[in-house]
Parts: sequence; structure tokens; C-alpha cells
Amino acid sequence: MSRRAPPRTFTVLDKTELTPNMLRITLGGEAMNDFPADQPSAYVKLHLTDPTRERPLLRTYTIRAQRPDSVDIDFVRHSDDGPAARWAEHAQAGDTIDLSGPGPKKRVDASADWLLLIGDMTALPAIGANLEQLPADSRGHAVIEVLDERDIQPLAAPPHLQLHWVINPAPGENSDALFDAVRAIDWLEGRVAVWCACEFQTMRRLRTHLKQEREVAREDMYISSYWQHGANEESHKQAKSADAERTG
Repeated sequence: MSRRAPPRTFTVLDKTELTPNMLRITLGGEAMNDFPADQPSAYVKLHLTDPTRERPLLRTYTIRAQRPDSVDIDFVRHSDDGPAARWAEHAQAGDTIDLSGPGPKKRVDASADWLLLIGDMTALPAIGANLEQLPADSRGHAVIEVLDERDIQPLAAPPHLQLHWVINPAPGENSDALFDAVRAIDWLEGRVAVWCACEFQTMRRLRTHLKQEREVAREDMYISSYWQHGANEESHKQAKSADAERTG
């Protein structure tokens, strides 16, 4: 994503409650006239106004779906009521918001022998977008943590890719749920491609497990933290940078 590219101004077209803990905001308007095609799973930066700041707050979100005239962005209803979640809760049709991007698409390597996708609710939009673009003969597992059983969504997964839903009402406080579910899956033969995104501490535990216990090659693994328990995006970014320096 070029920092010099000016943000586009989008208009809120619709708001949908997908599940009790996830909202979908549909954005469109003139900004779609020159918005690149085929961007599901790419990220954008929302520019959120803050009266205490001279510059807007930037928050990173995934494009869940795209049509010629609109895009969908899904928001987890965080208990900490962060600025993006607050904006989504109060958004109404006709409101406008600036978005920078899109940044690079993060898609799993479908050429591998089998696939392992891992994530919590913040990664659910990206996982859903990934599953929809996979070849029909893809096989493997997707392990997805949600806050409540009612947050389970229908996903268009290939028939031989098994979905595992993990219920954890306290992500961040309890990193065992997703970690234990990943350790318990049936590890298949052949080269695996891993796509993983979740809370920072959970990500670190999973990274160690995948690299050391499962011996997944670095080039076969995309792994990232999308948030950090008890931290805002700025603090989380610093933690990610320090972690990258330690791990190389």
C-alpha cells in the first residue's frame, strides 16, 4: 500500500448483523469507480476521526467481499469498544468514511498438498475469502475460533477441507482454546501451506508449535497477529515489530 496515495471516500450503503458478535458494513459510492477489482482478503486502512487528535486514527480491516459497485467489511463487536467497532455500531446509510488501500492480498498457497487455515473472529473475513477462491479439490483443515456458537457462519469450503469451530468467549485471556484445537487436528501427509492470523500471544504459541513440533517450512507459512489483548493498534504494531526483530 502506497502511503502517498490519497484515501478514497466511501459511502455507507448498508449494515447487516451477521451474527451476535459481527457486523457487516457495505461501502460504495464514487470511490468504487477506480477501486481495483478482485480484492477480497486484501486489507484497507479506515480513517477514523478523533476530536482529541489532529490526524485520524487508522485501523486495519479486511475486504470480505466485492462487487462492481461496493465492498463488504466485517467488524467484530469487541468488548473493549474500540474506535472502529464504535464507528461500525453507529454507522448509518449515507455516512462517509475514508479508506486507504487496498494493501496486498494474503491468500493461502493452494498449490500445496494440503492446507491449514487458522484464525479467530478477526481473521474470519480473510479465511472466508480464502476458502471461496480455493480449487474444488483442495483438502485440509480450517480451525476457526468464535466467541459464541451463534457466531458460526456458513462458509464456502471445498468438500475435502474440514471446518473446525472453536467456541471461546474470552479470546486473549484464554489462548488455549485455539491452540489446543490446532494441536488436535489430523496432520495429513505431504507439503502443507499454513495461513494463520489471530491474537498476538496465541499467534506466538502457534508459530512455535508449527515451526518446531510440526516442522513447517518458513516459506510455507503465513502467520500474523491481527490484534493484541489489552493493546490498541499502535501498541500492537510496536509489539509485532519487536517480535519480528527477535525472531528474524
